[in-house]
Amino acid sequence: MTNETKPTSRNALYRVSQLMGFLLGARFFVAVLLLFALYVSTFFLFNREESFRNFVFDYKVHCIIICSVLSILAGGIINRFYDKEKDQLTQPFRSRLQSFLKEKYFLIAYVVLNALSLGLAIFVSHRVFVFFLIYQFLMWFYSHKLSKIIVLNNFTFVSLTLYPFFGMLIYYQTFSLKILFLAIFLFLMLFIIDITKDTLTKNADKMFGYDTIANRLGYQSTRSILLILLIITLATSIILSVGIGFKNIIAWYFLLTIIVIIGTVFMLFRNQKNDKFKSLNLLRLWIFFGILAMLFDGIYHKYPWLI
Repeated sequence: MTNETKPTSRNALYRVSQLMGFLLGARFFVAVLLLFALYVSTFFLFNREESFRNFVFDYKVHCIIICSVLSILAGGIINRFYDKEKDQLTQPFRSRLQSFLKEKYFLIAYVVLNALSLGLAIFVSHRVFVFFLIYQFLMWFYSHKLSKIIVLNNFTFVSLTLYPFFGMLIYYQTFSLKILFLAIFLFLMLFIIDITKDTLTKNADKMFGYDTIANRLGYQSTRSILLILLIITLATSIILSVGIGFKNIIAWYFLLTIIVIIGTVFMLFRNQKNDKFKSLNLLRLWIFFGILAMLFDGIYHKYPWLI
């Protein structure tokens, strides 16, 4: 290897590290998952009448979804800005990658992403503009203040995650008992995930002044709260599986959720090494499977000839 090749290789590696640091700092991969979930839920859940062709050429829907993703990316950056010190303890590898990029570039990206989102929103309508202006303010306020207030931090985080879906629900004006129970189920799953995550970052949260349920009540009481939430989620799953009917793929997903919840309870109460981490990832993975189940269920009913 020549002397010219070595600096070039180091420079390329540095640039890749900068890119990965930015993507992780902006929660890019979470945003991609939410993008996928938004398109699946919008077309197969909220949009009941519109054909695929009309959906594809409905520029307002695409603009709203893109605005959501841009705002989520910006929210990830501002959240990283306020959680930087804590992340150095809880996520050292990601923090190391992010250190390759100067702080000012993250802040510039935050402003640009929010501006692009609002610019696109005003193109759709003034109401969409206000909707996303409120969304961006709430994400900043959560990162700045609410993330350190017990219970309110979990509640706000989950609500902000579901905020874009609420926007699509309003856009299509598709209100039903099924959607209500689906929203309750998803809210509970995300709430459980966020509380479980707090049990893993308990020491770092306490060190940097994050008042969480795990820190205030201790693990035993937190585990009892998680058990109650899991039981409510279990009941919601049963109601959904019976109410939807077992001719639907999504109904079997909710039936299998019972097994997942029982497995989560077992791991939480066994309390062996890495059990909390395993239960956290199991619930996250199960939400992703839920998106896939909705996708295949929608294709099966709208386009059975594809299967």
